[in-house]
Amino acid sequence: MYKLAVNREFIAQHFLIGGDWGSENRKHSHNYRIEIQIKGNSLDNHGYLVDIENIKSNLDRLIAYYQDRTLNELPEFKDINPSIENLARISFQLLDRPVPETGTAALRVKVWEDDTAWVTYREE
Repeated sequence: MYKLAVNREFIAQHFLIGGDWGSENRKHSHNYRIEIQIKGNSLDNHGYLVDIENIKSNLDRLIAYYQDRTLNELPEFKDINPSIENLARISFQLLDRPVPETGTAALRVKVWEDDTAWVTYREE
């Protein structure tokens, strides 16, 4: 089994809604990191699982969308908490799905909101 991962950092703001989380209810910034992970069993005739440049450009597009924005103001977060769990799921949904030439692969998105807290999302 092979696993390929690419990650990028960005800064965005958010505030939590629907509960009393103290300072988290006020607008604040995070230095987020998003990682795309792709797993598969075999490589193509060039020795690649997928084209890594395609993954990088896909992730760069996603980061450009989030960079310096308030997540609560994006349509994908209307009426939901911009938690890292929701950020991971929405990021997964916004990605163009890379399909390896060699067949089936699993895609996972991992999001850190700081150096110690992260979540992953994948669809079964």
